[in-house]
Amino acid sequence: MTYQEINEKITRTGVVPVIKLNHPRRDAGPLARALCAGGVPVAEVTFRAAGAAEAIRIMSEERPEMLVGAGTVLTAAQADEALSAGAKFIVTPGLDVDLAAHCLERGAAVYPGCTTPTDYHAALKLGLEVLKFFPAEQSGGLAKIKAMSAPFPMFKVMPTGGISLENLGTYLACPVVAACGGSYMVTANLIDNQRWDEITELCRRSVEIVGEVRKNG
Repeated sequence: MTYQEINEKITRTGVVPVIKLNHPRRDAGPLARALCAGGVPVAEVTFRAAGAAEAIRIMSEERPEMLVGAGTVLTAAQADEALSAGAKFIVTPGLDVDLAAHCLERGAAVYPGCTTPTDYHAALKLGLEVLKFFPAEQSGGLAKIKAMSAPFPMFKVMPTGGISLENLGTYLACPVVAACGGSYMVTANLIDNQRWDEITELCRRSVEIVGEVRKNG
């Protein structure tokens, strides 16, 4: 998939589950099925847990239609490991220009965490179109996102950090927001206790909110 195609699929879905898997061999497959059943065929598997690459591989094989990416990627080595496992995109918590350039050279979509004018300016030089706004709530939320869009109207953002069912619609109603990242539908409690039906239901409710916002927008 091209960078633009990945952007379009993420935007169309509207939400990106941010996943930490403690037991990838046990949980990656069922989780992929639960997400897809809820209408969310997108996943960001964080490298904050060991076995992230294995989880990416399993989810990609279990559900080939899924767009599976890697999150909390801090080094080029992690990016390479994720891409070799089948990751279609890379998410970094901050903007490391060298790491972002490495991902682009590998032909991977990359979404760096950006919250300042300096971040945005560097991202512009890299030719990026969609940025991860992280941590969203702690960095000023929608007010900051709107303020940043004035000098940088060419960017769409994916707010991540503090997103919930309660504020998802508010964020998505902002034209600058392409999609929202969140872990509320894939909490450790839900995953570790294998509560797949609840994950599916939370995804369905999220998709309903996305649909309502897009319909009214």
